[in-house]
Amino acid sequence: MKKFQGVPAALLIFIFSMVCLNAFSQAKKPNIIVLATGGTIAGAAASGTQSGYTSGQVTIDAMLDSVPGIRDLANLKGEQVANVGSQDMSFDIMLKLAKRINELLPANDVDGVVITHGTDTMEETAFFLNLTVKSEKPVIMVGSMRPSTAVSADGPLNLYDGVAVAADPKAKGRGVLVVMNDWIQAAHSLTKTSTTAVQTFMSPLRGLVGVSAYGKNDFYNNPQWKHTTSSEFDVASVTKMPRVDIIFADADMSADLIDCSVNNGAKGIVIAGVGNGNMNKASMDAAARAVKKGVVVVRSSRVPTGTVGRNVEVKDDELGFVASDELNPQKSRILLTLALLKPRTPQQIQELFYTY
Repeated sequence: MKKFQGVPAALLIFIFSMVCLNAFSQAKKPNIIVLATGGTIAGAAASGTQSGYTSGQVTIDAMLDSVPGIRDLANLKGEQVANVGSQDMSFDIMLKLAKRINELLPANDVDGVVITHGTDTMEETAFFLNLTVKSEKPVIMVGSMRPSTAVSADGPLNLYDGVAVAADPKAKGRGVLVVMNDWIQAAHSLTKTSTTAVQTFMSPLRGLVGVSAYGKNDFYNNPQWKHTTSSEFDVASVTKMPRVDIIFADADMSADLIDCSVNNGAKGIVIAGVGNGNMNKASMDAAARAVKKGVVVVRSSRVPTGTVGRNVEVKDDELGFVASDELNPQKSRILLTLALLKPRTPQQIQELFYTY
C-alpha cells in the first residue's frame, strides 16, 4: 500500500526534475535571432533537378524547422525582414537590417544574429553591415547556391553551421562573417567567384577566417581592418543613401558614360578599371572633370585579385582621385556611399580605403 501510494509522488518528482532540467538546458543555450531576407536559400523549384527557381518562397520558420538538430545549438527566433532575390537587394533593406541588428544586439538575452541572404549581392550587404553594426557579438550571413527543393540542397547545412558560428563565443569581435560550404570568411575579403558553383565565395587576398564542419568551428584568422564597434559610420538616423555609380572600363571605353553619371546626380563614381585601376585618356579626362564638379572618383579594378595602388600608373594626387587599395568595385561603392554621408575631402576618403 505504501509503495503504491509513493508512485505518484515519485512520478511527480521525476516530471518536475525533467522540466527543471529542460529549462536549465534551454537557459544555458545561446539565444540567436535569425533575420531572413529571401534569396536562393529560401527558393523553390518545380523539381529537384532543374536550374531555374523562384527566390524567397520558404518562410524562415519553415527553414529552421527543416534543419535537423539546429535547435540543439541555440534557442532560435526567426524574423522575416525582407523576401527578395538578392539581385533586388537595396540600401533601404540594408539600412533596415543594420538598424534592426543594432536594436537586437544590446539586449542581454540576445547572443548573436544570423542573416539568410541571396548570394548575388551578399558581399555588399556583408560589407555594409561590417561598417554599420555597433556590437562585437557575432553577426553571421548564410545563403545557398541551390534552392531548398534541389537534390543535395546546400542551404540547410549552411544555416546549421551559421547558427553554430553565431553561438560560438570565439566568433565575437571578428566583424560580420559569411559562413557557406564549411568556410568562414570575413566581410572585407570575400567575393563571389562563380555563377553557379557551390564553392563560389573565396577570399583570394587574405584567406579564410576559419572553418565550420557540422557545427564544429576552428578559427585561425582575425580580420585586421576596422569594423563594427571601431567603425566611425553611424546610420541610426540615415534614411537615404547618396548615389554612387560603378562604371566598367574596357578597351576604347566611352567617356560619356562618366559624364552621364555626373549629369544624373551621382555624388561618387567607382571606375572598375583595367589592370591597376586604369582607363583610357578620354575617360581619365572625363573623370578629372567630374572631380572638379565635386564628384568623388575612386579607381578600383575589374581584375579579380590584387590591389589598386595610389599614384602608380595614374597621377592621383594631381587629378584628385582615390585608389581603392584592396576593395573590389562593389565594395568600393559601399564604402564610398557611406563616406559621402558627410563632407570629406578626397584625401580623407583615401584614408578610409586604407582603414576599412
